Amino acid sequence: MYRFFAVIFFLLFKNAMLLGAPPEKPNFIIILTDDQGWADFSANSPNSNLQTPNLDKLVRAGANFTNAYTSAPQCVPTRAGLLLGKVQNKLEIEKNGDSLERFAEKQNIAELLSDKGYTSALIGKWHLGPPKEIPDHGFRFFYNHISTAPFWANFSDQGALTDNQKINSSKYHIEGCSETAVTFIREFAQAPFLLFLSLRAPHVPLDAPHKYSDRFPKKLPEARRQALGMFAAIDDGIGLIQEELRRLNLTKETCIFYLSDNGAPLKLEAKNATHPALGWNGSYNAPLNGEKGMLTEGGIRVPFAISWPGKIPPGSSYDHPVTSLDIAPTILEQVGIEKEGLDGINLLPYLRGEKEGPPHAFLCWRWIAQAAIRAGKWKFLKCEDREYLFNLEEDLSERENLIHQFPLVSVDLEKKLLNWAQGLNPPGLKNGELPELWVEYFDYHLGKE
Repeated sequence: MYRFFAVIFFLLFKNAMLLGAPPEKPNFIIILTDDQGWADFSANSPNSNLQTPNLDKLVRAGANFTNAYTSAPQCVPTRAGLLLGKVQNKLEIEKNGDSLERFAEKQNIAELLSDKGYTSALIGKWHLGPPKEIPDHGFRFFYNHISTAPFWANFSDQGALTDNQKINSSKYHIEGCSETAVTFIREFAQAPFLLFLSLRAPHVPLDAPHKYSDRFPKKLPEARRQALGMFAAIDDGIGLIQEELRRLNLTKETCIFYLSDNGAPLKLEAKNATHPALGWNGSYNAPLNGEKGMLTEGGIRVPFAISWPGKIPPGSSYDHPVTSLDIAPTILEQVGIEKEGLDGINLLPYLRGEKEGPPHAFLCWRWIAQAAIRAGKWKFLKCEDREYLFNLEEDLSERENLIHQFPLVSVDLEKKLLNWAQGLNPPGLKNGELPELWVEYFDYHLGKE
């Protein structure tokens, strides 16, 4: 009898300890590419030209999201929304060049995690204010290397802590960022960390060194070879990071997100530009229609994967629509941070089968004079006075406008979209005039109405 009660007491004590135990403090790595098309991701569209074995292995170890979106078709608003977990249009951040004052007023995930003992680093592209002010946004360490020009950092090429200053580096920017990421992981392996590895690739100017571009056939368009070379450099860096995590026994303690900030800019016809800093960046969106700067699938549907061995079933393919806004709440809930007013959803319960059904009843976007909503298989899109309705399950390439065949579906979706848009700042389905270039994009990709 004594032994029986002793066992019961032990189990009750153990459960109480578990219930009262503090949340885990895993590490988080966000790898964000720049203008990577949905098709340039082996899990979405196997391509014999791509050489990304390390990324492919990372994706196989976790979950690939086949219907993943960013919150905008351009980098500044997407990055703001990602770090805040909040629709950036509510903060008057619509497009590149808009004021970031409201962004700076809000606590992003780096600032929130710092209160839980995390050390954060921003390595690579920032684009959310003056680079020298990056530490003011919760990133204790930063290394803003995106080109051959001097850049702001407080972390040297050799991993030494420095003053906040401009430094020079002889390293190719993707290599410099990847190697600095490894150094950061090594230095802070004993404490929980957030690493935001934000690579300026394959964004123009295309600048892959020959040791990368020469891995690919010369018969390919030069812009394509350059983009593939930049992907190869990214992949080599992912390999370095994975190896360092293995060496430090941190693989199972680290959740890694991989995604692009928007679709690829095709500049209409995906042809080599006369200037390497202009035109097509060598990446592809096909079979998705459209490109960066559009709310068609090619502008906002992106590569997206999460890997966390032991926490996420390997080899998963998740087909319900998700968004870059889901990253912040997914991270915060793992460490017990409750943040009100977020627009994203914690994705892990859905990946583990703990919750069923789609995380979002619908997703909405507004970008200048474009607005769109996706609900299930249906997508309603407005551009100025043009309206489109697509069945994405049957028409992934958005070629057949069903607006007249299904008027009730269109009316219902537009009503939901308009209701959502009332919460933006300013409210409504339009916030400015669409530049002539993007009107041309719609004429080219969707046809003149």
